[in-house]
Amino acid sequence: MRAIILNRLHEPPDFAEAKIPEITDSEVLVKLKAAALNHRDVWVQKGLYPGMKLPCILGSDGAGTVEKVGRFVSNEWFEKEVIINPGLNWGENALVAGKEFNILGMPKDGCFAEYVKIDQKYLYEKPLHLNFAEAAAIPLAGVTAYRALFTQSNLKKGEKVLITGIGGGVAIQTLLFARVLGCEVYVTSGSDEKIRKAVSLGATGGINYKLENWHKALFKEAGNFDVIIDSAGGENFGKLIDLAAPAGRITFYGGTSGNIGNIIPSKVFFKQLTIKGTTMGSSEDFQLMVDFVNQNKIKPVIDQVFPIKETEAALTKMENGDQFGKIVVKI
Repeated sequence: MRAIILNRLHEPPDFAEAKIPEITDSEVLVKLKAAALNHRDVWVQKGLYPGMKLPCILGSDGAGTVEKVGRFVSNEWFEKEVIINPGLNWGENALVAGKEFNILGMPKDGCFAEYVKIDQKYLYEKPLHLNFAEAAAIPLAGVTAYRALFTQSNLKKGEKVLITGIGGGVAIQTLLFARVLGCEVYVTSGSDEKIRKAVSLGATGGINYKLENWHKALFKEAGNFDVIIDSAGGENFGKLIDLAAPAGRITFYGGTSGNIGNIIPSKVFFKQLTIKGTTMGSSEDFQLMVDFVNQNKIKPVIDQVFPIKETEAALTKMENGDQFGKIVVKI
């Protein structure tokens, strides 16, 4: 089979031949139709991910058709169109992933290939309203957004939400999920064009975080926020505390702007704020996310679809932060 294989750090992955995986009794072989990129793929390429193990086929997100089932797998899965939960071995504690948790696409070979093997318990039927490219864009971003909004932030219908760094797959998925509940959503971005696109998807408004005192301008326009979903951290995090409403919840899943500093503790405890970190999600989170997508016929935003042989160009685009939505490779 053809696959995108990372053999060396800090170099482009190779588009090369690899052996079709051999499945165990509890696994299935999925013939992939599409796979989606995540920032994780860029971090792995740069060696910035713990537990590095090379060579490895990249790619956490995939959608395709079950071509072969193991001896202990129901034949009902044969030839079904599926998506894959890339969060492996979460563990028994729903509150936090265990030590054995890892993500498909390193160390376990991932979805930038014609075939991938996966244990049956990570299989989910592809939502019928999504094509393969859209379905491949759902798993990692979808479960991260769902857990951030609902499991961690306990979002309620009609609350006011702020999403930072709009443009990436998780942030946009968060916007789509919050709008389904009728929430009033504002966004931040360093690009006025991305803010305009977010408004076209249902955001009420937004602010460019490159502006001086952007948080004061946003407060003047929108007031305080019940829920804030952040992907950046850094020095702007203290401004999110200013923007949070009393009893507000701030959940963050990334740290692209670096370490968090300049927090005034009294602003947190007098407002009775809840600040939580999150990443990926449990099997229950994933099932609830898939159900939510199905029930509300949610479609992810696709920025661009590349042929698999051009995956390096897709990775470069993601690293540059030019996208609005998910970047997908067609297999």
